[in-house]
Amino acid sequence: MSDDKNLKDDLNDALGDAKDKAKEFAEEAKETASEFAENAKETLGSTDNKKILAGILGILFGGLGIHKFILGYNKEGGILLGATLIGILLSCVGIGILFVWIPGVVGFVEGIIYLTKSDADFYNTYQAGKKPWF
Repeated sequence: MSDDKNLKDDLNDALGDAKDKAKEFAEEAKETASEFAENAKETLGSTDNKKILAGILGILFGGLGIHKFILGYNKEGGILLGATLIGILLSCVGIGILFVWIPGVVGFVEGIIYLTKSDADFYNTYQAGKKPWF
């Protein structure tokens, strides 16, 4: 009878230890998962690289619309690129100079705006809010 009681006590102790270890493991897993989620948000939600890249490309190659393509605005990038190409083709007529300068100025101004906005404003305006122009 005492052997059964000792065996029962040993099993209860082992079961209690297993429950404690399972709780510790679950807490550690939750903590690790939340750390992973925070790091993923920082990595995926990081706008520094896109902001700086889009801003510099807007200043240097604004008329080609590359900064728009970087941000995922393909239609707007195509408009800037098309206007520049039409301007180059029409530059022999004289009026084409306007078609080359206007997209360049638009891209230059947008590049400066991108670089002067805070990271949160840039993300909320151009990536989350999807505001395509200025």
